[in-house]
Amino acid sequence: MRIPFLVFFILLSFTGKAQVTTIYCIGDSTMADKVNPLENPEHGWAQVLPEFFNEYIQVANRAVNGRSSKSFISEGRWDAVSKNLFPGDYVFIQFGHNDQKFKDSTRYTNPHTTYRANLKRFVLETREKGAYPILFSSIVRRNFNEFGTLVDTHGLYPMEVRLLAREMNVPFVDLQYLTERLETSYGVEGSKSLHLHFQKGEHPFYPNGKIDNTHLSKKGAMEVAGLAIAEIKSLGLPLSKFIKH
Repeated sequence: MRIPFLVFFILLSFTGKAQVTTIYCIGDSTMADKVNPLENPEHGWAQVLPEFFNEYIQVANRAVNGRSSKSFISEGRWDAVSKNLFPGDYVFIQFGHNDQKFKDSTRYTNPHTTYRANLKRFVLETREKGAYPILFSSIVRRNFNEFGTLVDTHGLYPMEVRLLAREMNVPFVDLQYLTERLETSYGVEGSKSLHLHFQKGEHPFYPNGKIDNTHLSKKGAMEVAGLAIAEIKSLGLPLSKFIKH
């Protein structure tokens, strides 16, 4: 009797493990986990994703500050993700902010060539492992002009993501559009709460103050993650069944 029970226990253990799906997030600082989250007001939107999913999902946030699609590959970060993918896992892909850094040859990519090729590689190699890629356009910066109009800063990079998603039939979440609507709904002044705006002495983490219109506050991260989750649900992806209701 002992041997069948042991076999049953092992099978049960493997079954339990197989029920957990991993979401790997690859991208830049707008997505990344931040140090000292209890004290640090800055949060990446993927940092708060676990709050939206049930216990059958684990989020492996591999996004890193300052990385472009190029440097994420050249530093071996993509290989580290790829080798750990299992069938049924997901990869959330969002690059663009640092691919624009034309003064840095280690990060810059031409949107029509290298950037597109890197995204395509992420998609193909994810699918080769039986996992599911989801492409995201970059979140907007809080860049209002003197007329109160939100002005784009990402050029052609988001368009290339849209085109590649259509070409390769990849689920696509247009965070550029969604966060543009978010920022404008809050308005010029209200949108500051989505980012890092602190006067000197206002917050202990930034004793000298902080004005940052790119990165997100906890409130901003929760808003952006919520937009991503709502879009995933609207796309009818299998991942939707793990979202808390």
